[in-house]
Amino acid sequence: MNKIKIAFFDAKEYDITSFNKADTDSEFEYRFFETRLNIDTVRLAEGADVVCVFVNDDINKEVIDRLCEYGIRLIALRCAGYNNVDVEYAYKKIHLVRVPAYSPYAVAEHAIALLLTSIRRIHKSYIRTRDFNFSLTGLTGFDLHGKTVGVVGTGKIGKVFIDICRGFGMHVIAYDKYPDLNSGIEYVPLEEIWERSDILSFHCPLTNETRHMVNRETIHKMKPGVVIINTSRGALIDAESLLEGIKERRIGAACLDVYEEESDVFFNDLSGHIMDDEILARLISMPNVIVTSHQAFLTKEALTNIADTTLQNIRDILNEGRCQNELCYRCPDFSTCSKEHVKKCF
Repeated sequence: MNKIKIAFFDAKEYDITSFNKADTDSEFEYRFFETRLNIDTVRLAEGADVVCVFVNDDINKEVIDRLCEYGIRLIALRCAGYNNVDVEYAYKKIHLVRVPAYSPYAVAEHAIALLLTSIRRIHKSYIRTRDFNFSLTGLTGFDLHGKTVGVVGTGKIGKVFIDICRGFGMHVIAYDKYPDLNSGIEYVPLEEIWERSDILSFHCPLTNETRHMVNRETIHKMKPGVVIINTSRGALIDAESLLEGIKERRIGAACLDVYEEESDVFFNDLSGHIMDDEILARLISMPNVIVTSHQAFLTKEALTNIADTTLQNIRDILNEGRCQNELCYRCPDFSTCSKEHVKKCF
């Protein structure tokens, strides 16, 4: 039996380890590339059956056309989000699958870790004590108990985050375009989220509706000193407006695991280089901003789930002719897509 050939783009050491471990029956032939997939690198996929991509690969119309020319049968996203893929253009040209839930706990716990680190000044304390400075000056934080947290997006990650917040004794309000009315979550309009929240956490996908939902106008509606957490997609927040809000002392703190223009920065060691992105450089320089490089997903459990689900998605499409995790542009519209996935979308 011929092995399924997979070309991996934006592959890191942990991807190589987890996917090799998951291929217990040696069904697949891997080609790992450190470079991201875009129109300049797509030629590397020639000869493969499947391309496997991540959050910063650029799967636009030109790339899709080239993959089709090469006879690629499937694009397998090893992530949940797909805003970097022209899903509508891919319809009836090439199949798409994703990993919808690799570990909601990993992302939700990272969001809480960022929050606690920020408001209790743990990062600053760590640096001080490493230098044998045990002063507490400037390290005063605040209790989470009794605070109101506004959660935007109540999918699996959002719900886990809410459970953790409730454990701290926080009051939770939430907004979701498709609210789960049987969840016991208090849903409120988005305007009320801005006005009432002491802490805001984003767990929604990036769409045309949600792009730059945090902007100059909405920041002016927020409580003074609000703490903003984003572990979802960077472009939910207009970075320039965020920086302006911090400088004006409207925003008390920002905890960012994602950034609008992260594709040329995150996952790379730029410690020996001058940062070209002035907004990111200025954000990082702020004492009330914490930035991590899209690492919320990065746990052993999540990596295992990503590898196992991705390979099963590939098996299902190529061998069984269907996959519950297939993507097509009609899927968000329940009037035209039943999501039964008893066969391929086309």
